[in-house]
Amino acid sequence: MTASPEQIAALAEELVGLLGERGVTTELRGREKASVDGAKMSPILAEQLPLGLADIVAFPTSAEQIAEVVAAAVRHGVSVTPRGKGTGNYGQAIPLEGGLVLDMSKARAVVEVGDGYLVAEAGTPMVTIEQAAREAGQQILMYPSTAQSSIGGFLSGGSGGTGSIKHGSNMSGDYVLALDVVYASPVAELVHVEGEAAQPYVHTYGTAGIIARATIALEPLQEWVGFYASFPTFDDATSVIREIGWLSPTPRLVSADLPRIANALPADAAIPKDRASLRAILDPSTVEAATALVEGAGGRVEEVREGPQATVKISMLSYNHPIEWLQKSVPDETWFHVEVSGAALVERLDEVHEVYPGGLLHIEAQRDHPIGMLAAPYVSAEEVYAGYDRLAAIGVGYHSPHQWFVDHEVARTKALAATTDPDGLLNPGKIPTGETVPTGTKWVGPKSA
Repeated sequence: MTASPEQIAALAEELVGLLGERGVTTELRGREKASVDGAKMSPILAEQLPLGLADIVAFPTSAEQIAEVVAAAVRHGVSVTPRGKGTGNYGQAIPLEGGLVLDMSKARAVVEVGDGYLVAEAGTPMVTIEQAAREAGQQILMYPSTAQSSIGGFLSGGSGGTGSIKHGSNMSGDYVLALDVVYASPVAELVHVEGEAAQPYVHTYGTAGIIARATIALEPLQEWVGFYASFPTFDDATSVIREIGWLSPTPRLVSADLPRIANALPADAAIPKDRASLRAILDPSTVEAATALVEGAGGRVEEVREGPQATVKISMLSYNHPIEWLQKSVPDETWFHVEVSGAALVERLDEVHEVYPGGLLHIEAQRDHPIGMLAAPYVSAEEVYAGYDRLAAIGVGYHSPHQWFVDHEVARTKALAATTDPDGLLNPGKIPTGETVPTGTKWVGPKSA
C-alpha cells in the first residue's frame, strides 16, 4: 500500500506537533539513510537494492511515543517499517513500500533493573544493557555480535550470539520475559504480553506488532576472559572447538577461522598471520583446561585478556563479522555467505569447502551442533541456491541470508497479523504471501538450539 503525497504531508504535520521539528524528517538524505541496513553484505540482495525508500522518518524517544507515532500513521493510512540501529543483514528494516520508517534508536532508556530481569526501551544498545546489568551484579543471557545493536532490533530480527552456547537463541523462551508491543491501531496503546504470549513477536520483524519495550532475563554476573589461540591448520582448530565449547562453566563464545580469514581480521598480535585462529570468551576457571586442549591439538595460546572491553572485542569478531572483514580485504572481489550448521562442519570439513569453489568456513561452537558461515566468491544467485542441495547431501544444515521474508513460525505470524494488523501496515512485504516460505530461506537439516 503506497501512501499519497497528501497522506504523507498530513502525517508529517501531526508528527511534528508530537515530536518536534527534529523528531521528523522528509528530507531525501535522511530518508535514504533510514532506508538501508546491512543487506549489502549479500550480493544477491545488493543486486536488488534499493529495495524501497521511506517517504518520512520519525524519531520517537520513548515507548509511549512509539505507540503515538504508529497510531498517527495508521490514522493516515501510512505503512510503518520499524528500525533499530540498522545493523541487520537481511533487509528486514528496508521499507519495501515506502511510507514511514520508525527509527527507534533514540528510545534508549534502561527503565529498570531488578533481580533476574531488566526492562529497556526498544532502541537501547546491547552494550548499554550489558553495562546496566553488570552494575547490578548481573549479566544478560546473550547479545549479538554487533554489540551496538538495539534490543528491539535483536529481538525482532536477530536470533543468537554471544552467550548462545548456554542459552540457545532469543526465541527459546528463556530470554524474553515480557514485551510491550504496538499494534496497527489508530489509538496509541502499549500492549503488555508476558511469557509464551511474548514469543510470537520475537524474530518476526515487527510484522505482527512492533516491540517498543522489552523485559529480558538476567543471570548472576560472571567474570570472563578473552582467550586467543592459534594453530598451524584449520583442521587442528576445528578438532577442539566442540570440546572447548563443552567446558564447564560454559564459555560465552568460541569462534575459529581459517588462516585466509584470520589474515583479514584487524591486526592483532594475538591473531598471528598465516595461522588458523581460535578466539573464546571463557570463565577464568576453564583457561587451564582450554589450554590443554589447544596444546594437545598442536596449537598454542597466544594471549589471555581480562576485562569487558577485551571480551566485547572477541564478540565483534564472531558470526558474520569475519566474513565482512574478508570482503573488505579483497574489495575487487564479491563474496557471499550462507549460514551453515551440523557436525559435518567438523567431520567433513573438506567436503564442506568443496561445495562452493573457493569456499572458506568460519565456525562457532554451539550447544548441539557447530554453526558457521560458509563464504565463497560470488558467481550467481542460481549457483548459490544450487549449493544448498549439495550442503544437505553431506549433512549440513543451511539458512539463506539472501532474503527479507519472515521465516520463523510463518503460519502463526500470519494468523496473528490478521488480527493485529488487518490492513497490512506493519513492515509490509516481509511476510511471505504463499503457503510456504520461499525456497532457500529456512533452516534445513541440523540446527543449533
